[in-house]
Amino acid sequence: MKQTQRHESIIDLVRKHGYVSTEELVEHFGVSPQTIRRDLNELAEQHKIQRHHGGAALLSSSAVNAAYNDRKVMWFEEKARIAERVASHIPDGATLFIDIGTTPEAVAHALLNHKNLRVVTNNLNVATLLTGKPDFRLILAGGEVRSRDGGIIGEATLDFISQFRLDYGILGISGIDGDGSLLEFDYHEVRTKRAIIENSRCVMLVTDHSKFGRNAMVNLGNMGLIDYLFTDKQPPDSVMNIIRQHDVKLELC
Repeated sequence: MKQTQRHESIIDLVRKHGYVSTEELVEHFGVSPQTIRRDLNELAEQHKIQRHHGGAALLSSSAVNAAYNDRKVMWFEEKARIAERVASHIPDGATLFIDIGTTPEAVAHALLNHKNLRVVTNNLNVATLLTGKPDFRLILAGGEVRSRDGGIIGEATLDFISQFRLDYGILGISGIDGDGSLLEFDYHEVRTKRAIIENSRCVMLVTDHSKFGRNAMVNLGNMGLIDYLFTDKQPPDSVMNIIRQHDVKLELC
């Protein structure tokens, strides 16, 4: 395959998955790691991808979150595996928060076979999905609805969530820094996540591996805020050290 064709294919893979590792590209194209690193450096210089240590991501990931419809298809199978594992930890009759994000939405879908759940959510897509379950008690937070992804945020949302004390909080995240910091793009969304954390007995963070090393500008806090981390691949060594330090239960799906 010519270099120009390989570059186009790399861009297509990054668009499809949101993030691809150097190892995955080496295997996919059957070329050396040096060749792939050269390709990624050239594409980054042309502002066609965002270069990360160990791989490449969408150019928008360093400053602006990817479009909702794009994120929904990124790492679809991995998110489904994560969601099934999370659902296996949730007993029938439990109470839970479900956060904004495509992975929390996947968890909501995986919970459809459960019975008698009581769900509080600030995610309009989750609410729409779960209305088909007559035995569920569904409570939708008030606030401003973001048209781009159906997320509900704002002061009214914070006040509403703070009224509850539930068994589980299912959280998504936009990025996890090398020091274990949990990162988001929207300050208002971070405040809502903090309210969910403060009012959940058990906090479950659900994220695919592309979020490790991904940049976002607002710091939610460190790994000590969560009880479980559900992901599809082993986190980088620096993050693993933080996970052990805070005694977070890691579930590789």
